[in-house]
Amino acid sequence: QVQLVESGGGLVQAGGSLRLSCSASRRTSITYGMGWLRQPPGKEREFVAGMLWSDGRTDYADSVKGRFTISRDNVKNTLYLQMNSLKPEDTAVYYCALKSSYCSGYGCYGFGVRYDYWGQGTQVTVSS
Repeated sequence: QVQLVESGGGLVQAGGSLRLSCSASRRTSITYGMGWLRQPPGKEREFVAGMLWSDGRTDYADSVKGRFTISRDNVKNTLYLQMNSLKPEDTAVYYCALKSSYCSGYGCYGFGVRYDYWGQGTQVTVSS
């Protein structure tokens, strides 16, 4: 069983930055993709960013393009989300997720991926 643990959330003023981290307790037999999703207060969970593990290809929600960057450290087995120019509407619980069941291409890292493992979430609050 893989455990994902997010960290790095907190309270920040609009225009500020935060970097979220997601550490995996152990490697799965195979990782097809990883991603970040968020759930704003009173809303459904939504896609933020994803990465195809085989070649590092990425995808972003339109609302965060140009402001957020997903990256990884293979040695540390850690996924990151660098968030810049934060806005109040970015306030949400942020989750990292891992896809270990078979998929191909965009289905491993884009919008609508059915992830197999989830972290517990970390709160990000952006004040105006």
